Amino acid sequence: MIGRIRGVLIEKSPAQALVECAGLGYEIDIPVTTFFNLPEPGEEVLLHTHFAVREDHQSLFGFAARFDRDLFRQLIKVNGVGPKMAVGILSGLDANQFIRCVEARDINSLVKLPGVGKKTAERLLIEMTDRIKQLEGQFALATGGATPTDPAAAQPLPAGHSPVEEAESALISLGYKPQEATKTISRIAEEGMSSQELIRLALRAMIPAN
Repeated sequence: MIGRIRGVLIEKSPAQALVECAGLGYEIDIPVTTFFNLPEPGEEVLLHTHFAVREDHQSLFGFAARFDRDLFRQLIKVNGVGPKMAVGILSGLDANQFIRCVEARDINSLVKLPGVGKKTAERLLIEMTDRIKQLEGQFALATGGATPTDPAAAQPLPAGHSPVEEAESALISLGYKPQEATKTISRIAEEGMSSQELIRLALRAMIPAN
């Protein structure tokens, strides 16, 4: 099991990071909330990881916070929730927002996430309630009572594509339809907005806060 990787960030996108460690380059799938916390390429990065092995595929998933990684591991235990959907959930909602949804029994916000239907959302509310309490208890013991996650600080995207293109690509990588991504971005885009601002506002528009 690969539980953590520390190395040099070579490339980053809203869906993936390439990290070089001991001469090896690891392609790591990440949620958008982790992307917001990544440093600039060329700088050192630490990601808490989950290594998933299937008969025909191996994937490495990375998270800026250990609590997010542990929450991801609990999510994929829910019937009908695979790693890709779990990454989508933790992209549309950060850990604190997801916890609030579960505590408030907010099924409406969950079904707005790509790939999450009503039945899956109901299972999430039922099965994650006790698991979240257990996770929070373990985290509090390990950190002396600190909160699980802090709001992500936006980092600038590497140059290349326009902010609108980067934002649309990020939403599509999360599972939103291209037409939906384009429509939402065009509705909220203003001159001078960064990709991070567009992504945040688009996700907020698709999944309104309580």
